Amino acid sequence: MIRTLVYTDGTVEPHDSEDLESLREARVARGTTWIRASNVTDAELDRLSTAFDLHALETEDVRSNVGPKVELFPDHAFVLIKTARLRGGETTFEEEIRDQPVGLFFGHDWIVTLTGEETPAVGSVWDRITREEPRLLGRNADFTAYRVLDAIVDEYFSILDEIGHDIEAVEDRIIDDPDTETLEILNSLRRELLSIRRIVWPTRDAVSVLARGDADHVAASTEKYYRDVYDHLVQHVELVETYRDLASGARDIYLNTLSQSTNEVMKRLTVVATIILPLTFVVGVYGMNFGGGPYNMPELGWRFGYPAVLVGMAVTAAAMLQYFRSEGWL
Repeated sequence: MIRTLVYTDGTVEPHDSEDLESLREARVARGTTWIRASNVTDAELDRLSTAFDLHALETEDVRSNVGPKVELFPDHAFVLIKTARLRGGETTFEEEIRDQPVGLFFGHDWIVTLTGEETPAVGSVWDRITREEPRLLGRNADFTAYRVLDAIVDEYFSILDEIGHDIEAVEDRIIDDPDTETLEILNSLRRELLSIRRIVWPTRDAVSVLARGDADHVAASTEKYYRDVYDHLVQHVELVETYRDLASGARDIYLNTLSQSTNEVMKRLTVVATIILPLTFVVGVYGMNFGGGPYNMPELGWRFGYPAVLVGMAVTAAAMLQYFRSEGWL
């Protein structure tokens, strides 16, 4: 699907974009032209590439989902950026980062956005131009490209904010009731952070090309807006690294808590085994049942022998328990 807007004399009007001639007319129209293409067929993509002199490698990069980047050509600039959102699951922790490439091609008075599916960030800018502020498109194509980039980058904030809340919830859960499910949640969060990191880092480097004045198709008056996007991406990178440290720290806390719990269990088992050890020795000795001779067990025939042994074993166990408590082992 290909849609076209042309800004002229303070208003935006839709333009026919069904065939090659219509696209060429839109490109040379008096004013700024925005071509919004999504879910295009091969034939539509060929017409679009021919009308705006887009290189086949550029469109292939969008379709093959390579990393974010910027390439500069004599008549236009090509920006490949990725949208990101959490793919829904039954719970927040079961979500994963899903990304989609967005290709931005812009010259002096035209911009082309190419996506596989309809993208909310691109749609929000399109709707704002058509319904509220048509003059946004009149500020040249580089400014419109900035608005699209800014809308996409702003979506990263909501993702990182949600991940931050998830990390706080996991930390509380680790303290209250650590279990194997907690470790699975932590690993899921770490995968999400790794996924968003793979998007944010190269995007920051790509936008820096537009922000520092290397692109001839970005006016000096627009560079400050790209620098603002770059600053946002720097914040994103810092948040990602901070959250990765928090997730790693939470994982260490979980392992330490689990190890401490295991040590407590082992300590109690050791105390029980230590108490039972002398009792087992006594039972083993009297289990030999040697009697009838001067060197055997004369107490086997004693009337109070059995109660005496039980009392002795109880006293021994009580004395050992008291000793362990005095040493702080229980």
